[in-house]
Amino acid sequence: MQQTNKMIDARQRKWMFCLLAILILGAAFTHYQRIFLGLLLGSTFSLFMLWSLQSKITKFVDAAAKKQRISGIGTFSRLAAAILAVTIAHRFEEYFHLIGVAVGIATCYIVILIDSLVFKLKD
Repeated sequence: MQQTNKMIDARQRKWMFCLLAILILGAAFTHYQRIFLGLLLGSTFSLFMLWSLQSKITKFVDAAAKKQRISGIGTFSRLAAAILAVTIAHRFEEYFHLIGVAVGIATCYIVILIDSLVFKLKD
């Protein structure tokens, strides 16, 4: 079965939203609120980075198909988002676990990897 980029992008965003919901429940109903809030903060920024990466890659592919030039794939904006998340966590250390934020920032890449592996195993 041939997948389109829009289907893949939507599926990955769906996984991220499910993960965010689980993290909200973890922050609300467990004694590890600081860790879950750190994971939630990092994963929220990770969702932005996933959306940014997906939209830039789509533009990049379209430009390549038309043999046009594109400036880049938004690495700087994703790096700036990660720095902002860590800065917020460092400023409000009593609410956010810094390592949780760092792990949360990487969740979009973990979701992309797991989604790719699951689809390859199904295929």
